Amino acid sequence: MKNIPPMKKHQQHMQKAFLLAEQAYEEKEIPVGAIIVKQDRIIGKGYNQTERLKDATAHAEMLAISAACSTLDNKYLEGCTLYVTLEPCPMCAGALVWSKIDRIVFGATDSKSGACGSLFNLAANNKLNHQVEVIQGIMEQDCEWLLKQFFQEQRSDNNGSDI
Repeated sequence: MKNIPPMKKHQQHMQKAFLLAEQAYEEKEIPVGAIIVKQDRIIGKGYNQTERLKDATAHAEMLAISAACSTLDNKYLEGCTLYVTLEPCPMCAGALVWSKIDRIVFGATDSKSGACGSLFNLAANNKLNHQVEVIQGIMEQDCEWLLKQFFQEQRSDNNGSDI
């Protein structure tokens, strides 16, 4: 099997998370998608479903964590990497720290609620019992564009006019 450079591998996995974000977009959910990978195999995935499920905790990352833990039959995600299109919020970053995941790779930063370096950095907080490696900016422009497009459409729909 060929060795693929790490950045190329990150882009390949982020593309899969992006497809889930597009699914959320089609369902009029905030377009965020996430996958969890262990040994180059997807073991969990999710996309935002807060509207559909009427659940403020139904973020892409939370759903991916639950699926991955179920796949592994373990509450810990050691040896795993999360790929997510938007920087995790404090709730998701906290859950990722508690899950003992190794790495978080995200696309767009979130200046309003990002908890992996933008507003807070829960992932690397040495006061917690686990720190998570963070890699940011993979497919950043695509991830930002999808989010901006979504919110532009939401504003347009709420004003009753097209932009």
